[in-house]
Amino acid sequence: MEQERHVATVEDNAPLAPLTTFRLGGPATRLVTATTDEEVVAAVRAADDSGTPLLVIGGGSNLVIGDKGFDGTALHIATRGFRLDGTALELAAGENWSDAVAHTVEAGLAGVECLAGIPGSAGATPIQNVGAYGQDVSATITEVVAYDRRAGETVTLTNEECAFSYRHSRFKQHPDRFVVLRVRFALEDAGGLSAPLKYAETARALGVAPGDRVPAEAARETVLALRAGKGMVLDPTDHDTWSAGSFFTNPILTEAEHAAFLRRVRDRLGPDAAPPAFPDGDGRVKTSAAWLIDRAGFTKGYGSGPARISTKHTLALTNRGEATTEDLLALAREVRDGVRAAFGVTLVNEPVTVGVSL
Repeated sequence: MEQERHVATVEDNAPLAPLTTFRLGGPATRLVTATTDEEVVAAVRAADDSGTPLLVIGGGSNLVIGDKGFDGTALHIATRGFRLDGTALELAAGENWSDAVAHTVEAGLAGVECLAGIPGSAGATPIQNVGAYGQDVSATITEVVAYDRRAGETVTLTNEECAFSYRHSRFKQHPDRFVVLRVRFALEDAGGLSAPLKYAETARALGVAPGDRVPAEAARETVLALRAGKGMVLDPTDHDTWSAGSFFTNPILTEAEHAAFLRRVRDRLGPDAAPPAFPDGDGRVKTSAAWLIDRAGFTKGYGSGPARISTKHTLALTNRGEATTEDLLALAREVRDGVRAAFGVTLVNEPVTVGVSL
């Protein structure tokens, strides 16, 4: 008897809000849920062949969907696969990222332990070059397997071909070209120890110096505690986690822009004010979006409507339970415009917007 082939599930006029961590957004004309790479490719090809707009959704942790929803096919990638061969790791795009990090730590491997607790799927990590607490996925990714919609075939891109930079990649630069299927990493066997700690807050919490190694599980647990304290670990009962994590990226300023920024800071806050500054190469300086937001007057818990700044972290904009996407965007614009008026720096949103913009 011939075995029945599994096919992706299809739903019409499907709500998308439950697929996002913001829990916001209207319905999609059609929702396809794919559980294998073949189903993903078939759904993408079907949309492209018919000229139907396509929205790819993984964990939904970096997505702001408009209240009108999406007029086209939304493809929810729900593939599963965790394969560890020595220090080589391969993840299916739909794998839960935080769970995958936990499994690598359990295996005694280092390289992604400080990326614990980041919500979303593995397939999204190379797109945004996800990073936190001194680690970025670009440091351990070796290859990304993706469907190239332009070529109509599955391709394997090396780390260099991914063109990673701060919260950016080739995938983000060409959002309508590649659909990530699998991500491969090279981790480190350091005898159960973490990679050298790069982030001062993490090292301080562990009572060690930057550059030291600690048990990988201790690093993971410390990061989870730090993230939870900022409302950055998903909890359905905590509206501070109904967010996309950091809503704005940290600004990177040229030498001239940084000098002008410092003048604005001292005019506003006094001659001794010293905003965070981190060298970023070629004379550029990265500063802190959270610092800018707070010093511009948008403190924790700011807002009186259904969308407010988190009570735990100024960089997170949150849905307090009854918000619409327009409520969220109104708050985001207020924060962006207020920071620009105060310091001459324009913040850029980190989440991807669908059908709306700042």
